[in-house]
Amino acid sequence: MIQSRHAKKNPIAMARRCDACERGPLTGNTRSHSKIASKTRRLVNLQTKTISGVKMKVCTRCIRTLAPKEKTAA
Repeated sequence: MIQSRHAKKNPIAMARRCDACERGPLTGNTRSHSKIASKTRRLVNLQTKTISGVKMKVCTRCIRTLAPKEKTAA
């Protein structure tokens, strides 16, 4: 059985990935003046939040999206 890379087998794993939208780090190159490429990673702004009684690592984009839904559900 083939599982996706983002399968949540171990909830304690320290992946830099949003639990709500699965956004992860972006990779790319930084270019110096002499055009030398250095690898770089842009990490997602993850915050630990309790949503509906469950502790999750959620990006700030999802916090803004989920906040109005939490207020109407309460």
